Amino acid sequence: MKLSKESRKLAKQMFQASFTDGRLDNNKIRGLASSVIENKPRHYVAVLKSYHRLIRLETDRHHAHIESAAPLDDATVSKITNDLKSRFGSDLAITFSVNPDFIGGLRIKIGSDVWDNSVKSRLQRLQDQLTQA
Repeated sequence: MKLSKESRKLAKQMFQASFTDGRLDNNKIRGLASSVIENKPRHYVAVLKSYHRLIRLETDRHHAHIESAAPLDDATVSKITNDLKSRFGSDLAITFSVNPDFIGGLRIKIGSDVWDNSVKSRLQRLQDQLTQA
């Protein structure tokens, strides 16, 4: 179902009203969603889906997931954490995980942005270039 202009506009207004001091406020989010459910405006399910998508995208922007081929030492974890927090804000939540398929390197994902500098991805790019030639 295509989202109408009116529904998209209402979801965006709700999203903008969901912040307190530049951060998402869970109480406001719950209150706004409850209000829409109680009042049931036209296409309210589409409005809630769009609102949920906007909230999810904003939440993802404040979470970084870092994958490496082997566990990182404390100094490297600290440097990566400090660099990312200085660039993306101090409220950035960071998780680290090990992916042995990488062989070496890192993959950093923040929201929908991905920086992949793993050996696996470099080998894949090289293979793609050779098959195209």
